[in-house]
Amino acid sequence: MEIPDEIVDWRTKGLWLPDGPVAASAFAAARHPLFGGPFTWPVLVARRAALDRNIATLAAFADRHGLAFAPHGKTTMAPSLFAAQLRAGAWGITAATANQVLAYRRFGVPRVLLANELLDPTALRWLAAEIADGFDVLLYADSVEGVAALSDAAGPRPFRVLVELGHADGRTGCRTAAELTAVARAVADAPGTELAGVSGYEGLFTEPDGAAAYLDALRDATRALTGLLPPSVIVSAGGSAYFDLVADRLGGDWLPGHDLTVVLRSGAYVSHDHGLYVEKTPFNRVAGSLDAALELWAQVTSVPEPGLAIVGMGKREAPYDAGLPVPLRVRRRDGTVEPADGLRVTGTSDHHAFVAGDGVRPGDLVCFGISHPCTAFDKWQVIPVVDDAYTVVDLIRTYF
Repeated sequence: MEIPDEIVDWRTKGLWLPDGPVAASAFAAARHPLFGGPFTWPVLVARRAALDRNIATLAAFADRHGLAFAPHGKTTMAPSLFAAQLRAGAWGITAATANQVLAYRRFGVPRVLLANELLDPTALRWLAAEIADGFDVLLYADSVEGVAALSDAAGPRPFRVLVELGHADGRTGCRTAAELTAVARAVADAPGTELAGVSGYEGLFTEPDGAAAYLDALRDATRALTGLLPPSVIVSAGGSAYFDLVADRLGGDWLPGHDLTVVLRSGAYVSHDHGLYVEKTPFNRVAGSLDAALELWAQVTSVPEPGLAIVGMGKREAPYDAGLPVPLRVRRRDGTVEPADGLRVTGTSDHHAFVAGDGVRPGDLVCFGISHPCTAFDKWQVIPVVDDAYTVVDLIRTYF
């Protein structure tokens, strides 16, 4: 993969560079301290050790269960993390939109799974030309209209298509096995499209039993397509909440007469978090663990009344869609660090957090954990990577 060495300058949120641009590689090589270096608050950082451990942990899980792994890149949109995931053995990288596929192509990602329906003829014509030039990509279809859009835009090499099975109250995907069969037959019959397998997503279920039942239905619906399926079949599922069930329900040799590849697509695991995925990770059910890699450091700017501190970070800096940030530690102005006992975020506005509790003063720094990494990375174009001593050793560049 080619990772561009861009510049950082006064436009880079969290970095304090009033004097001119610096190459990102040079900035990282300088090994600046987070505290006392060219940074301003708030700033989101990623812990190197946690990122590395999480990437290794899911790679090992997939390998142990005989799964191919195409981590969902929408979580980070960070080519440096894609490269690390591919080095750890990832089969490919999953995308959600045409723009993401274009970015992946420019980054040099060798194989892309687009886990979404694409009917835009402009994007499809470009993709057809890239496929003719050797790009390895898989697309979704859940309707005959979607198949027709693919067929109309196809080039000399066919689009490889996964027909998608959904579920009631879910997102995309055929709602019944009969509908899935009809779409699969349309793919098999249409010029310019080629049936590659079946896909689905179980992550919207609130309980494991519902996710398990859906994955069983996905397996059964795939078996029902045996007469349409090619000799080598791809079946894909898996977010970051039920990847253990994907391994349990879809792993193994259950499609006689076909060479089966089961592709897991978890994405949020790479950074984990201190909220949503602490509660939802499959490692609460099976052996293993992930580490929360992201920390948001922000400064107490006001203590206007007893029991209330205003901290300089808000909705523009931290996710709030699936839980508010969690105070972890307090760094005093003299550099001492203490647990953030008794502190709680009660609300956020654009650039302010309302923190209930006592014991902090203006100028203190508060380290927050976040909930839902998918809506954290998109708020920061550059994220410093720190070692255990909070020396900045790298910069993650995101492309949302």
